[in-house]
Amino acid sequence: MITLKEKPNTEKELVQILHPIVKAWFFGKFESFSLPQLFGVMEIHSRNNILVSAPTGATKTLTGFLSLLNELVDSSEKGILEDRVYCVYVSPLKAMNNDIEKNLNEPLAEMEKMAGKKLGIRVAVRTGDTTASEKSKMLKKPPHILITTPESLAIVLSSSKFVEHLKKVDWCIIDEVHALAENKRGVHLSLSVERLNALSPHLTRIGLSATIAPIGEIAKFVAGYSEGKERSCTVCDVQFIKKMDLKVLSPVPNLIDTEHADMHHAMYELIDKLIQDHRTTLIFTNTRAATERVINHLKDKFPKNYEQAEASIGAHHGSMSKAQRKSIENRLREGKLKAVVSSTSLELGIDIGFIDLVILLGSPKSVARAIQRIGRSGHKLHDISKGRIIVLDRDDLVECAVLLKAAIERKIDRIHIPTNCLDVLAQQIYGIAIADRIHINDLYKLVKGSYCFKSLEWKDFFDVIEFLSGKYISLEDRNVYAKIWHDEETGMIGRRGKMSRVIYMTNIGTIPDETFVTVKLGEQPIGKVDEAFLERLKRGDVFVLGGEKYEFLYAKGMVAYVKSSVYRPPTIPMWFSEMLPLSFDLAMEIGKFRRLMEEKFNSNREEGEILEFVNSYLYVDKNAANSIYSYFREQYLYAQIPHDKKILIEHYFDGKRKHAIFHTMFGRRVNDCLSRGVAFAVSRSQHRDVEIGITDNGFYLAYDKNVNAMSAFKLLKAEKTDMVMNAAIDRTEILRRRFRHCAARALMILRLYKGKTKRVGRQQVSSMLLLNAVKRISNDFSILKEARREVLEDLMDIENMKLVLREVEKGRTKVREVSTKTPSPFAFNMIIQAHTDVLRIEDKIEFLRRMHKRVLDEIKAK
Repeated sequence: MITLKEKPNTEKELVQILHPIVKAWFFGKFESFSLPQLFGVMEIHSRNNILVSAPTGATKTLTGFLSLLNELVDSSEKGILEDRVYCVYVSPLKAMNNDIEKNLNEPLAEMEKMAGKKLGIRVAVRTGDTTASEKSKMLKKPPHILITTPESLAIVLSSSKFVEHLKKVDWCIIDEVHALAENKRGVHLSLSVERLNALSPHLTRIGLSATIAPIGEIAKFVAGYSEGKERSCTVCDVQFIKKMDLKVLSPVPNLIDTEHADMHHAMYELIDKLIQDHRTTLIFTNTRAATERVINHLKDKFPKNYEQAEASIGAHHGSMSKAQRKSIENRLREGKLKAVVSSTSLELGIDIGFIDLVILLGSPKSVARAIQRIGRSGHKLHDISKGRIIVLDRDDLVECAVLLKAAIERKIDRIHIPTNCLDVLAQQIYGIAIADRIHINDLYKLVKGSYCFKSLEWKDFFDVIEFLSGKYISLEDRNVYAKIWHDEETGMIGRRGKMSRVIYMTNIGTIPDETFVTVKLGEQPIGKVDEAFLERLKRGDVFVLGGEKYEFLYAKGMVAYVKSSVYRPPTIPMWFSEMLPLSFDLAMEIGKFRRLMEEKFNSNREEGEILEFVNSYLYVDKNAANSIYSYFREQYLYAQIPHDKKILIEHYFDGKRKHAIFHTMFGRRVNDCLSRGVAFAVSRSQHRDVEIGITDNGFYLAYDKNVNAMSAFKLLKAEKTDMVMNAAIDRTEILRRRFRHCAARALMILRLYKGKTKRVGRQQVSSMLLLNAVKRISNDFSILKEARREVLEDLMDIENMKLVLREVEKGRTKVREVSTKTPSPFAFNMIIQAHTDVLRIEDKIEFLRRMHKRVLDEIKAK
């Protein structure tokens, strides 16, 4: 049962449970307990499962560890401290683990100084970087607090010797739950925690998370299930205890009629002014390319401000080497950087010292992400988190204004937690079989204890058992051999093969190997693209590489074949794979604001009255309110305003091709599903091929011959969505790539075998052969079924697509059509994204201005 703790404990109650040494140390460091500590410490002391949700810098980690340290110190003083692991701490980042080790050893050293003797409490980190000698020391003298990652925890659970030290673990702390729960690392970890619970039945689970929703489901994720019922868990929701100073800024008063050079100059002047007015500034962009571009422009325009050692600027993103990132983090902590520009790599709770301002360049696409990013400023509990969001176009202005409103009003978008991931299940079953023999019913019961597998059907579970135990002999032709044995008479399961433990430990994990794909024109290499970009391509898609346009033909292994001489504009931006998708919940809030604005215009309200509404509903200044009013008025007069209860299909002809623009304000993951569904319906019912372009605000179809877009959309029905979408993605590049990822997780493809690494290209070729082999066995083969589920549920959002279609079927969401000579103002953004690789920024702004003038002229003509 999930319980929300509404009242904190008193300071007096907490003081009473603290050992004198711990109490003296704590009050030597802090004046009083923080709110998360008043809510959480007593619950942990009482051995209750708990989820603490609090902003960055709100003492979550100390809340998690204070009771543990108190009990370990008490046991040490009484001489009853055992040589075993008392606590397992898991976080997604190795860098965080090193911070935690340091942040535990320092207080323990200070407590030993107070006690005047050694307390003998050991803390150790065990990750992929831990040396063999360090592991050997841990085996002889196990740490009382083991700090690890999800992957390393799974390895020690399957080890033959160290697992003995995990049989009386008292606590398991899962840090940064928000970063784990929404992906397969979290699914993998949830099963590992169930395995740990089976070894240590009295385990107390402690989840630490930043701002997150739905908090009740996250608590269930942390606590898991027992005998089909959710375990009890206390939720300490102190997400909004830090004060926030948030503003949306535009560098110019008019976002549509300003020359590019002026806007560009004004934006960098604004960024520089904000940096110079603060001690240390953290700037978030949404792509790695933008990160490098911002740094170059700031150094170019203001060399005196950023080229001195004491006022330098640095970049931090995933493409940089580990050493470079570490150097930036250290210089930040030491106060040697005036500013750092990052894409997403500094969102998590690595200790980066004092930041007094966070700048977001463009929308972060999610309320929770905005709060997490801005929460990096004012890292201490009583500091104010100060954030500024800079917008450059009217769509971004509306999106960020609504996002800011949701953040202030505490409307956090819900995350998606993957469930019933059969590839992760296969990997973990193999690990369980390696650790010990187990009855199949006990195994099923253990797996169902995980929140992520609570609804797992016996058939899906048994399909995985059959694949792992070698039922499908034909797979041996593809080097897929039995990994476990299953005795049907006794129901027992165990490991098969002398190499099983080595194979498991060298191929463990859920993060797929990805690399760059070579693009070839005939046999001539012309460049490389990101694999995540390639998986979005379908035959006929156009993209830009090295300033030239190419049409995608097909991919083989890690080579993409293209043809040149393409006269159509690009359909997929080169940075598409890096783009953060707009969350469904935030999209619906934007849609709601659009509907309220349409109601004002329909009621013939005066301009002043509508501006008053904008100012009262959103937290914006006068310039922003005027821009929003003009934007909506133009859309209303020129076409119609699409919103959460109205889908608008806009038809226009650009002189070469016809377009049907679907204004579906549901976020890119839903629009990805909808666009593929509509395109599939067109191909089946009208025998036409169409080009697709996808954005957060909708999608478009482009075609040469006539297509009835409305009738194709009406063919989509909620109850038939699964069947249609499975068929729509069946022969796509995205399914082929994702099948490779799933096959590697399920250990059908071994990335490392007998000391040899299989390159990603060879893995892809193997997976293509394997895909054909499993299709011959069954179109519902467990790992192929999982690849489809991953594409449609995790990468896209088929569940909310069904929700949208049900609303249409019930008549609660209307579908309307309109024809325009020029794309409507709301459609500009989709056109811009489609042309983004061939238009320079100044050309894009000129395009917007030209389209805007045409719309105004047509409105006047009406």
